[in-house]
Amino acid sequence: MSLSGLVLSIADNKQMLGLRYAEWATRAPSLEADIAAAAMGLDDLGHSRVLYGCLDPLGEDPRTANRETDPASLSALPYFDEPWSSWAHFVAANAILDTAFTVMVEACVNGKVEVLRHRLRKMLTEERYHFLHGRSWLRSGIEKGPLDEAWKQAIEWFGPPDGDTAGLHKEGKLSMGPAELKARLEERVETKAPAIKADWNGWDPIRRRTRPGAVDDLTFGMLRGLEEKRFAPATTEKQA
Repeated sequence: MSLSGLVLSIADNKQMLGLRYAEWATRAPSLEADIAAAAMGLDDLGHSRVLYGCLDPLGEDPRTANRETDPASLSALPYFDEPWSSWAHFVAANAILDTAFTVMVEACVNGKVEVLRHRLRKMLTEERYHFLHGRSWLRSGIEKGPLDEAWKQAIEWFGPPDGDTAGLHKEGKLSMGPAELKARLEERVETKAPAIKADWNGWDPIRRRTRPGAVDDLTFGMLRGLEEKRFAPATTEKQA
């Protein structure tokens, strides 16, 4: 995968994370958590736009036309395929996956690609609140299942030891490779990852995941503006 492909994956995942956060803006355990969910959702949706805007300056935009019709064309993790069914899923995403994306952004900012160094630096400051919120709820204790799954998908998303991320690190485009990214994530959340054996033979290097599937149709329709088009007033041509 090229650096552009990795940036697209960060963007797609941040877009989906922002949408899933927003779905909990009136369902969280407290008013403060409601407000945090809404604010973090807006942050990540905004970050995704910045990341998409980096693709053209990088010289290669990997987006294809089928992104408008095929949910499986998005480079998002399985964790976002369906709406979260519990607050534990929210917390695990907030503490582990959100922080994993931030760690990758940090690797971009500290790499040698100027457009990423310049445009993504502010993102690290804005993500600090996300990290503090996720860590606080993680310390309060959540179910093991969602947490282990978030860890698994984060490590798979970083890529295999000899994969593209390792290559980009060797070229200096990223300041960290897979092992360093995992260690940095563990350092940030102040806990070790569970023992995980990734099936790299089944890993999709474009979507950065081992599990097939795609985002649910309702969410994909919202992403692509299909629902808005369906309910929009008819054009003059159609009315005629």
